[in-house]
Amino acid sequence: MQIDKEVFGEEAMEGMGGVIASALTSGGVIYLSGDLGMGKTTLVRGMLYGLGYKGPVKSPTYTIVEPYELTNFDAYHFDLYRVANAEELEFMGIRDYFAENTLCLIEWAEMGLGVLPEADLIISLSLIRQGRHVSIKAQTQKGYAALSDLQNAMVL
Repeated sequence: MQIDKEVFGEEAMEGMGGVIASALTSGGVIYLSGDLGMGKTTLVRGMLYGLGYKGPVKSPTYTIVEPYELTNFDAYHFDLYRVANAEELEFMGIRDYFAENTLCLIEWAEMGLGVLPEADLIISLSLIRQGRHVSIKAQTQKGYAALSDLQNAMVL
């Protein structure tokens, strides 16, 4: 099962994140893929705002992870772009972040393959005309449930 949408502009990307957030009320593991500048962090910002976070959301490119306290669970935004090898993630204790009731949003997840848990959802962003093509694919039972909820919520 997969959802595909076209999104035009930063505000629309944040709005898309808010809609996706409606299906993430019990956390999960989300991989975000796409080239530099595709809007991954903007989408994450929309998801966090959609889950009730009020503060600034910045890219964790240099810190690798940014934590966010939400009402029902904690969220962690990872950017693995600068990780040279997946073993680095073991040294930072990355497995500790993946508790049952957390939301882990991971940019550049391919840099952590073999260490990261399986994604519930994979969200891929690519360039189309003056916007972005957003593809959301489920990988686990939790992901399929979220995608089903998302399909019902999407009237974009």
